[in-house]
Amino acid sequence: MLVVMKRQATKDEVHQVVQAIERAGYVARVIEGGERVAIGILQNLGPVDPTPFLHLPGVKDAIPVTKPYKLVSREFSPADTLITVGDCRVGGDHFMLIAGPCAVESEEQALTIAREVKRDGARFFRGGAYKPRTSPYSFQGLGEEGLRILARVREETGLYIVTEALDHEICDLVEECADIIQIGARNMQNFSLLKRAGRARKPILLKRGLAATIQELLMAAEYIISEGNPQVILCERGVRTFADHSRNTLDLSAIPVVRKESPLPIIVDPSHACGRRDQVIPMSRAAVAAGAQGLMVEVHHEPHKALSDGPQALFPIQFEELVRGILPLLTESQRAELHPEPR
Repeated sequence: MLVVMKRQATKDEVHQVVQAIERAGYVARVIEGGERVAIGILQNLGPVDPTPFLHLPGVKDAIPVTKPYKLVSREFSPADTLITVGDCRVGGDHFMLIAGPCAVESEEQALTIAREVKRDGARFFRGGAYKPRTSPYSFQGLGEEGLRILARVREETGLYIVTEALDHEICDLVEECADIIQIGARNMQNFSLLKRAGRARKPILLKRGLAATIQELLMAAEYIISEGNPQVILCERGVRTFADHSRNTLDLSAIPVVRKESPLPIIVDPSHACGRRDQVIPMSRAAVAAGAQGLMVEVHHEPHKALSDGPQALFPIQFEELVRGILPLLTESQRAELHPEPR
């Protein structure tokens, strides 16, 4: 339930409502709005009787929330969530471009790719220091050395760092290094890790699970936000189906559905969705046309030598082509945020 206050409600009246909600055994979450304050009622196991709150001073209305998720719902927060990372804004009418290799392999490799993608307009550099792999014999990442290399990339290029945390211990290390902490598809329902991410001081990039519904994705985001971190970016990265012409099936319909249901920004990872280099550029254009608020693309200068996911990584020249292809689909302000350099 959402208790909506009158425009002229005082801080003391808001506090009285919060106390009444807590006395009833619920958790109150104050939501500051542009014109008025609302107070969300959380941790109720069933419908809430609005009667005890409607008569309180300053209360305008009590509105039932029909979704199982609350904090990530537009019923709770109608305005788009805006997240600030340095001098970049994420969400709303802003567009974020993340690019880099699947895994950090060396300082030379990471810096070479970072310089290329920055030239073409990327403001965020992706690279895994810790890699969850299907096979235990595959390259698992450089670990802490990889994080040190990512820190060097940020220092050298000014790009903001996006990298994945696999568990609690790694999350502590990643939080120190990264500008955005990624929770991968395999960990979307690792609820203890989601709660830890909710206590982080950095934005969280939450990827949709391999077979997760939109509701399950939003409920995973609810775990994070309920712990106190409202800075969540959702990522559609394809779901597993019967199709074998691509690694996964990119669910572009998720973009308008999420944007209708939730104020959280949603971006698309066409690289992991397709698993094939030749599909990444057209699916990137399709994602932007569908309303994606960003892209996360794998780029490698020597993909045939990549230690992880080389077949889906674009060559730098292909990444340049991708950026040129999406520019006409962006708004004027979004294009200004990318500002690729002429080659």
